[in-house]
Amino acid sequence: MALHSAIKGKLISVIGDEDTCVGFLLGGVGEINKNRHPNFMVVDKNTAVSELEDCFKRFLKRDDIDIILINQNCAELIRHVIDAHTSPVPAVLEIPSKDHPYDASKDSILRRARGMFNPEDLVR
Repeated sequence: MALHSAIKGKLISVIGDEDTCVGFLLGGVGEINKNRHPNFMVVDKNTAVSELEDCFKRFLKRDDIDIILINQNCAELIRHVIDAHTSPVPAVLEIPSKDHPYDASKDSILRRARGMFNPEDLVR
């Protein structure tokens, strides 16, 4: 966990199942801030929705995070919180997991982005 990356730029955070988090951590995404809080959360079947929601809100408040990657099945559990986030930074990107393929029709951020270019897409 390199301190120099905080000086160079912003972080990507990950909320997802173990396989997703491990993959991104092996790719070098993992960091711990000065308060010893990681920029990732491993979600399993025992993770409470409130815990997931709290983690997402913490990531939104952190000034060192510019992108939040979240498994779409996790995003579905806290859809109301994701929909309430309207700021462009940190950007929220829903990604597939090994067991749950990506479904564009469930991605509220994608629907919002499409609406910027084609207002008719917002009606769907």
